Amino acid sequence: MNAKELKEKTPDQLREQLTALKKEAFNLRFQQATGQLESTARMRAVRRDAARVLTVLNAKAADAAK
Repeated sequence: MNAKELKEKTPDQLREQLTALKKEAFNLRFQQATGQLESTARMRAVRRDAARVLTVLNAKAADAAK
């Protein structure tokens, strides 16, 4: 997922995606705690994707406030 794709989405779609990413991050943390996590790199990718979504959401909110 890249920022260009995210900018094309509506704020509602971005919020839904952020919720899904947070759920996935929770599940990955749970798997890590129980020793079942196979790809630790996925945790980093999910965290960064969530940050990208938040950045685009904040940018859209700032543009709407102008």
